[in-house]
Amino acid sequence: MLERFFAAPLDPAKRLQQQIQERLVEAILAGALPFHEPLPATRVMAQRIRVSRNTVTLVYERLAEDGYLKSVNRRGYFIDERYVREQLHIKVDDRARNLIPAAASSIDFRHRLRRSFSGQQNIVKPANWHEFPYPFIYGQTAPDRTSLSRWRDCVRIAGTTLHSRDWMADHIDADDAMLVEQIIRRILPQRGFRTEPENLLITVGAQNALYLVATLLCGPGMRVDMEDPGYVDARNIFLSHGAVLHGHAVDGNGLCVTEALAGAGLVYVTPGHQSPTSVTMTMDRRMSLLSAAERHDFLILEDDYEHELNFVGPQRPALKSFDQNGRVIHVGSLSKPLFPGLRLGFIVAEQPLITELRALRRLMYRHTSTLDQRAMAIFLAEGHFDAHIRRQRASLSKKWQTVMSATARLLPECDVTMTTGGSAIWLTLPKGMSAADVAERAAAAGLLVEPGDVHYLRPDPPRNRLRLGFAAIPLEAIEPGLKLLAEIVREMRP
Repeated sequence: MLERFFAAPLDPAKRLQQQIQERLVEAILAGALPFHEPLPATRVMAQRIRVSRNTVTLVYERLAEDGYLKSVNRRGYFIDERYVREQLHIKVDDRARNLIPAAASSIDFRHRLRRSFSGQQNIVKPANWHEFPYPFIYGQTAPDRTSLSRWRDCVRIAGTTLHSRDWMADHIDADDAMLVEQIIRRILPQRGFRTEPENLLITVGAQNALYLVATLLCGPGMRVDMEDPGYVDARNIFLSHGAVLHGHAVDGNGLCVTEALAGAGLVYVTPGHQSPTSVTMTMDRRMSLLSAAERHDFLILEDDYEHELNFVGPQRPALKSFDQNGRVIHVGSLSKPLFPGLRLGFIVAEQPLITELRALRRLMYRHTSTLDQRAMAIFLAEGHFDAHIRRQRASLSKKWQTVMSATARLLPECDVTMTTGGSAIWLTLPKGMSAADVAERAAAAGLLVEPGDVHYLRPDPPRNRLRLGFAAIPLEAIEPGLKLLAEIVREMRP
């Protein structure tokens, strides 16, 4: 009976102990092993599945510690019958199930939904993007093995007795004090300002921060102004709360600040690297925006998700660093430059707003994973985050230079928006070309590029824009990928 659970070969790329333990647990819970017979001896089992005897011994010992097995002197390991019987497997009597007849048709939830989000226009990214030879995808990063190793160390340290007592309990609505301190000491000064603990809230990534703020500040009919093109998910968040959106043009200096901002209740901007063009807002524009906020009495929601990634010229202070009256709500990401899947972000704002955001967050999910918070706090305290950013800047700077020079040489018929860094470029194809058609043809050839029309708020967006993310693609694949894109563009050019 045990053979069928080990019919598929073990994957040498994964931990053998973990694979063997998973299969044995599955066999035990499936009732494939009799209680009165011992498991195969460690030597026999090792020969059968072609692993070392020590590996099998460690697995048996671990299963005994967890209560699945019991060791009987001179007889071997047996399944612990009492433990298996405690498993809460419920069998439903079919006669009782059939007392309620099945309906002729399933429930139509469309008439019951108070809100619907599935119909919103969203960015679509293939789940198998890493299988493309040339993945010019935005929002993903190349693995940094050094940072991954350091992160594993920090998670291990966070799990020790010294730290575990601080994260094991339910924090209700509080954040990890060590992480808050590290953000205040290590992250915010690099953005040009400091704050107090009561002015900071930890979130599940920067996007969750936007949703929390929008939930409190946006409502039906409220006017929210934002960049056009702009961040699609932010747009959908505002729309889902009933806001009325006004778009404002973006040029090489960032958001165009004009008197058209008068009447806005909230202005959403991405000044560090504008989404999706990656341009950085100049100091003149930043000061003009802050002056307009005072003059027209609106709040500014600053999404500084990629602050650290400027390669040309000095780093620019965040809008929040010039905020004298509490008009700027600053949102940042800890995970986007490190591991995008980690999902850790923060909000810095005036204490009354943070108090309300904290109460709202408690209703939604209380607080983010305290283990992740403590591991990140250790990661910051030991200097690993800064070291990661230095390596990332060096790597992305080389890729940025390669992308900029290669597009100028290989795609002279296309316009590239000049940036001071970031992890993507904004490319304008020849007039009359469809970026969606180019992307479809490119995908068939193993080249992943992203059409840009989804980022526009206006009803008649230009259809010839592409965003090319270069953080995830290997440096050596950039030029061959752009050469392939150039061939496709020339073949499809009207």
